[in-house]
Amino acid sequence: MRVGIVILPEHRWWAAEPLWRMAEEYGFDHAWTYDHLGWRSLVDRTWFDAVPTLTAAATVTSRIKLGTLVASPNFRHPVHFARELTALDDISDGRFLLGVGAGSAGFDATVLGQEALPDSRRVDRFGEFVELLDTILKQDSTTYDGEYYSAAEARRAPGCVQTPRMPFIVAANGPRSMRLAARFGQGWVTNGSPESRAGEDTEQWWRSVREASERYSEALTAEGRTPARSPRYLSADAAPRYSLSSVEHFRDVLGRAGELGFTDVITHWPRPEQPYAGQESIIEEIAAEVLPGLKEV
Repeated sequence: MRVGIVILPEHRWWAAEPLWRMAEEYGFDHAWTYDHLGWRSLVDRTWFDAVPTLTAAATVTSRIKLGTLVASPNFRHPVHFARELTALDDISDGRFLLGVGAGSAGFDATVLGQEALPDSRRVDRFGEFVELLDTILKQDSTTYDGEYYSAAEARRAPGCVQTPRMPFIVAANGPRSMRLAARFGQGWVTNGSPESRAGEDTEQWWRSVREASERYSEALTAEGRTPARSPRYLSADAAPRYSLSSVEHFRDVLGRAGELGFTDVITHWPRPEQPYAGQESIIEEIAAEVLPGLKEV
């Protein structure tokens, strides 16, 4: 089992830098940040872009993998984004993971002055987004004409440090996005069903996670891939109870995730208030008592 942690892009760099350094020093396997222009209850608070944040994080770390949780088509075009991703992969010396999803119908979808797309069209757009990104990052020159995106001789040089490109960790719950994850992803991430995330029933959330994992296995099999070989990432804090509420609860989350076949669990750095309200001392205890044992397994 590998463990990752999300550091929200809400701090000026003098305050954020120590968190990224500590994530590596504590022994986390990967560290992530949100790729939004504004997010939920924090939309009127301090917020920074994911790409420069991860670029800065890459320069103050050396081992830990870094990623977006998750980038979406809501405000990004694959041609320009591919250039940013190539730079991130280069600056991090091949430590970058692209977490990517369809995007919600929230603030990111409307802040550019456009109407949010209905769910079905967001998945259509997501399919083009992932396909075009994959193509640009893999071949020298790409021309593409889709419903949502176009490209005219988009270049990839120098290409990614990781070959043939950085891993795509695809967020998916529904059947169509699951197929995209199985086709293009080198990993899959889920936060459970929307209904279970909105409720307070922890067991219902775990059932939704198990069902999603089963659907992902079916999608992989349909693509001719071996389900057991594809990494599975669980965004644990979509559950009704915060994963870092206690060390014992975190151990329980890791155990249950492992039983369902997940290879990676992602938590969030504790904040002084909701969301993810908690104590940083819990991270210190987990770093001392839990993470070393995972490395020995």
